[in-house]
Amino acid sequence: MSFTFTTRLPLSRHAVDRDHLSRGIPGLFDQLWADATTRVLPVWNGKILLAPTDHTDAVHLALLPPTSVDNGGVRVYLGRSLSTDLPEAFGTQIVAVQLDDAAAVGLESDSTRWVSLRTVATVLDDRDAGLFTEALGLLNWHASHAHCPRCGAATLVEEGGWVRRCPVDNSQVFPRTDPAVIVLITDADDRILLGSNAMWENNRYSLLAGFVEPGEALESAVIREMFEESGLRVTDPAYVGSQPWPFPASVMCGFTARLADDQPAHDLLPDGAEILALRWFSRQELHDAGEWMLLPGPSSIAHAMIERWLGAPLPAATELIRP
Repeated sequence: MSFTFTTRLPLSRHAVDRDHLSRGIPGLFDQLWADATTRVLPVWNGKILLAPTDHTDAVHLALLPPTSVDNGGVRVYLGRSLSTDLPEAFGTQIVAVQLDDAAAVGLESDSTRWVSLRTVATVLDDRDAGLFTEALGLLNWHASHAHCPRCGAATLVEEGGWVRRCPVDNSQVFPRTDPAVIVLITDADDRILLGSNAMWENNRYSLLAGFVEPGEALESAVIREMFEESGLRVTDPAYVGSQPWPFPASVMCGFTARLADDQPAHDLLPDGAEILALRWFSRQELHDAGEWMLLPGPSSIAHAMIERWLGAPLPAATELIRP
């Protein structure tokens, strides 16, 4: 399978060797903190610190010496940098550190230098986009798995931040990712179906999506979720590509699907709870709707999937990035 589409997705890019063999080294973080070449990625409330801009105005994450960052919070070994054109040498080991409010303000009090992934995903290079996505997903997992799911005991962080162990029965909990399908549905006239979610502005539309249930194949989830959200039966689900979406812990699996031949396109039935409105759009109608409709921001897989169908960039007015 070609990965041409996936490499276009901002959060699917990476230039980091996750170096899983080093995670189990005894005293790993002591060794890393004693190595002056180690670099630390500070994370605060889901945001990461930007480095000062240079003469090129390029946007980079702030990677700091270990002695400059309070290491009292959760630490995660992210791996080794594979980039050869950045200030950090090839092979530089990188650790993400979760900061509390006091530590973050002490490090950098200018809140504008602390940014969310959605606001910078498309302007970061491959390494920094991958680092941010990896760090955010892992630290979100730590925030929700501080206790053993069996007995409630506080778990211990091990294996470079990639395992939490229960001290009572020694059971291990590993990072979780929730798979979701996101689907570009077309009808016999090659129009696409877009829906407006109850949590959005009423003029924001996107592709339909939903989580995969236990014991369910991705293709089965496509058919079930599309029927639940739209009342339409679809067929021929075809995988397009995937993108991690650490808000807080998903991977979006993109599919195309066709409206079933015996399913009238006008039989739209939004579920009324999650999806409030549904509309079919031709390519021209989508262009014309750019003046009033908000579409997914450029960091999302939905944005790339719609552009792939459209055969052109989305109208600039729709490219709203939500922090």
